[in-house]
Amino acid sequence: MKQKTMRAWALREFGLSNLEMVETHRPIPSATEVLIRVRTVSLNYRDKLVVDGALLPERPNMPFIPVSDFCGAVVDVGHNVSSVEPGDRVIGNFWTEWIDGQPPRSMLTHGLSLGGPLPGGLAEYIVIPEAAAVKVPSDLTDAEASTLPVAALTAWFAFAETGNVREGQTVLVQGTGGVALAGLQIAQAIGARVIVTSRSENKLIQTLKLGAWAGINTSTHPNWAEEVMELTDGAGVDHILELIGGDNLTRSLTAAAPQGQISLVGFLGGMDAQISAIPFMLRRIRLQGVSVGHRRALERLISFVQRNDIHPVVDKEYAFEDVQDAFAHLKHGPFGKITVRVSDWREAKSQTLDEDVLLSQSALSEH
Repeated sequence: MKQKTMRAWALREFGLSNLEMVETHRPIPSATEVLIRVRTVSLNYRDKLVVDGALLPERPNMPFIPVSDFCGAVVDVGHNVSSVEPGDRVIGNFWTEWIDGQPPRSMLTHGLSLGGPLPGGLAEYIVIPEAAAVKVPSDLTDAEASTLPVAALTAWFAFAETGNVREGQTVLVQGTGGVALAGLQIAQAIGARVIVTSRSENKLIQTLKLGAWAGINTSTHPNWAEEVMELTDGAGVDHILELIGGDNLTRSLTAAAPQGQISLVGFLGGMDAQISAIPFMLRRIRLQGVSVGHRRALERLISFVQRNDIHPVVDKEYAFEDVQDAFAHLKHGPFGKITVRVSDWREAKSQTLDEDVLLSQSALSEH
């Protein structure tokens, strides 16, 4: 039997103009892998860097399917897989080898991460290791669930896993992208006061509706740290989600409370930064690098989201045919997340779950 095909967006060379929809072979799961029919993907700034060829230390095999975050339904499993079964709705843990505790050394060179160097989810089907497949609750939409593995987990790892943010503390998140708004929702649910910085007054107003304690317009207040100190009566903030990097890190240092933590998770303002050592040491500031998180943290995040009825903010969902438009929107700065609808399980009458499994098993028997 001829191997089945699927639609996917793939790069033959780096650059968004080289991202094209193609028809390619549908992957076949090994004994320890899971075949997933992708429903929705969400875009991250990392995906843009991968597409542009500006992130991965080594060129992946071309044609390459990008995008790390997805939500989908299991359609087939390898014969050694026991934790998920066909019909389960799952997301993929970004670092496929990082289950708990200390990360594997391979992470120093990007490791086996989804969406680069491993193939990503911008396709109708994806195969991932069983250990990376994490079930999601039914009260989240596909779009909402697809935002959890990178953006939400990054914020969770910064605030809950390494930062120990507590009720009554004050935290600051920079911008209104997916990581920032996830941080706002998580910190607010913990009971912290949240300050948001943004260049857009309209977006700041929206964050106040989401529960932010205060907003600072960095277009009118470029020295935003001074505004932070005024808002906090000179105390500073206990935790900062640093998404800008570059020279902005100096302002974060100024705004941090003694023994506060700055979680460095982004570098929109540049990959290099210079800070003054004396105030950093005297105030005993902790600078913590965060690069998403492990599977156990993702499971704890999902439980937290469910307990607190958190629904990630999705700015706009695009059709699978409009991926180029979705990346253009990402470049210009969404409020929350941009998602792409790959397939609608309810409307897929021509390919039921049983048919998908039979097709996959038939293809597997020929290999």
